[in-house]
Amino acid sequence: MLVVQDCIITDDIVDCRFGCQLHQCKGQCCVEGDCGAPLLENEVAELQSLLPQVEPFMTDAGRRAVKRHGVAMPDTDGNPCTTLVNNRECAFVFWNTDGTALCAIEAACRKGLTSYLKPVSCHLYPLRLEDFGRFISINYHRWQVCSCAAGRGEPLYIALREPLVRRFGQAWYDELLAEVANYQSRTGTNQTKH
Repeated sequence: MLVVQDCIITDDIVDCRFGCQLHQCKGQCCVEGDCGAPLLENEVAELQSLLPQVEPFMTDAGRRAVKRHGVAMPDTDGNPCTTLVNNRECAFVFWNTDGTALCAIEAACRKGLTSYLKPVSCHLYPLRLEDFGRFISINYHRWQVCSCAAGRGEPLYIALREPLVRRFGQAWYDELLAEVANYQSRTGTNQTKH
């Protein structure tokens, strides 16, 4: 376990590699599951304000779901998540010609229509954050949908540098790097596993 400020972080952030294989999984993380992408409170308002730029990339079903329920719905704990279409895919999903699920929010950003890339929980995946008030737990979410990505690419703390800095800031990330070095020195490892 690593501790950085008010965050308790699984050792997996150092020990495990992850490299998204979108061509293999076809974006099923945006389709499968029991709720949409977790949202920070400020992201709900941000998504609502960006909706005119994002809607052209959405499916008709996604637009209808957002019109009916708004950009967010509560999960089983009452926390905001992106709205789903028929309790399945995220309302912001659209498909490319090979059937890969893509993000309408990210598509609008890539076209220069917004500066908001996508929900930070999506950007951080496969890391999941749980806020306990006094501390935030950061864990590696293992899921069959992403099995093709496990053990590939760089260690999680390197592969997810950009979203970690986006969520917690550069100073926090610099502290994480120091904690990683301490962890590796303590355990005598710098090898990674999946």
